[in-house]
Amino acid sequence: MAELISSRGNPLVGHFKKLAASRAYREESGEFPGDGRKLLQEAVRWGAEVKTVLYTGDVPPEVPGARLVQVTESVMQAASRMDTPQDVLFSCRLPKQGLPDPLPAQFVVLDGVQDPGNVGTILRTADAMDCDVLVLPGCADLFSPKTVRAAMGVHFRRALRRCSLEELSARTKAEHIPLYATALREDTVDLRKVALNRAAVVIGSEGRGISPEVMACCTAALKIPMSPRCESLNAAAAATIVLWEMARAAGHIE
Repeated sequence: MAELISSRGNPLVGHFKKLAASRAYREESGEFPGDGRKLLQEAVRWGAEVKTVLYTGDVPPEVPGARLVQVTESVMQAASRMDTPQDVLFSCRLPKQGLPDPLPAQFVVLDGVQDPGNVGTILRTADAMDCDVLVLPGCADLFSPKTVRAAMGVHFRRALRRCSLEELSARTKAEHIPLYATALREDTVDLRKVALNRAAVVIGSEGRGISPEVMACCTAALKIPMSPRCESLNAAAAATIVLWEMARAAGHIE
């Protein structure tokens, strides 16, 4: 029989509130939150380690090894921090996020992309194109509730990576993977004229673009062809075009 919690002051409620609010607490506790039955189904389907499930209404499908806790709607409201919470809230074990050895042949690097919706959308698009994403410091947290929600289950289907610029630069040089920037400078070339079957491409923030430190590590800059009336693209839109070209170069799509 599942536990029942009816008090908003229960420590488990505080635990979920802090998971949603604090990156430091997520890393300290080794857990991150997700919400909704569909996302929970994705977590179970792809073998994520689900720690705790809070629910109102019907009991969720079996979740191996998880602690099931029935809560009142008032408690769910307090735990989820959403204006209109779903009827399931759960936590999963935070996975390791270091670089693989060797690096993937193709991947996109995010530099200063701080909007969690953009980061989640890029993760989702990369998954659709069967490509990897690497996140540098200064981006939105990969495991914040908004990022997890926008990524629609990618957190359970793919390994997510983050590292320092120094590590990225050293590894791409050692493994002979060219690092390109999506930016305008003297050596900018058309995206369509570069071999992307083995490459890493940096996407910067809309506000400040790619940082000078990252730009200095790049082999060359790439330009996405567009109308001269347009100055730039949203980070997620730019990443989508780059990812599609990468998938085409790798033969993942025709």
